[in-house]
Amino acid sequence: MTVTELSPPVSPFDAIKQVDDRGAEFWSARDLMPLLGYPRWAEFEAAIERAKVAASNQGHHVENNFRINPEVSGSRGPARSNYRLSRFACYLVAMNGDPRKSEVAAAQTYFAVRTREAETASARELTGPELMAKALIEAQATITAAQERVAELEPPARAWKQLASADGDYSMRDAAQILSRDPAIEVGQNRLARLLRSLRWIDARGIPYQHQVDTGRVASRARSYEHPRTGERVAADPQVRITGKGLTWLHEHLGGTEPLVELPA
Repeated sequence: MTVTELSPPVSPFDAIKQVDDRGAEFWSARDLMPLLGYPRWAEFEAAIERAKVAASNQGHHVENNFRINPEVSGSRGPARSNYRLSRFACYLVAMNGDPRKSEVAAAQTYFAVRTREAETASARELTGPELMAKALIEAQATITAAQERVAELEPPARAWKQLASADGDYSMRDAAQILSRDPAIEVGQNRLARLLRSLRWIDARGIPYQHQVDTGRVASRARSYEHPRTGERVAADPQVRITGKGLTWLHEHLGGTEPLVELPA
């Protein structure tokens, strides 16, 4: 009697892994989202934003690990937001996910183990021909990535030039109106505020988080009012202001199709 050797089960994270034409592996954030127990994109994207901050604080190139990769939705509406995530980016997303979710714990284990395995495998000493081949592949990949990055930055760069000539930041109301001038976007002041809260740009009172101020996406403006009885000036909660950089990010996140333009004077 022979014993049939069973293959180990395939991890769901391996099942959704993709490989591009240069042999680089990556994961779609939209595919990863349900495996981490997130039913809604807005909540999952908040975890991605925290992971991007963590990557930046550790000195890693955020754009290379979290590449914006919107999904084309055809004639039914604007493209959905999505990211092409590296293995390291997936690990950071899992580490910054909701610790109460068992799926997040499973993802943390998987990507920690796989990252360590990759580091161990890459430590093997290469021969002369292997080193040459590796150098040629990496050089070509660097050139291609640079060309793609230039193409990605061209529309945001045009938008930034149009917005940077003004005061530099905008009220929630003005920011919503600027975004809504794009035919693919319909957002009011209240909906924009809810979006910023879900992205953890502002807290429940509308006060911007300091790490978002540090990224340059929002600004904080001090406010005060005259007390009705004493007549003294009293400090109020600061007002959140959306910067040109923040508007550019929100425009892309909401699926904008036209260059950003300012409101008429």
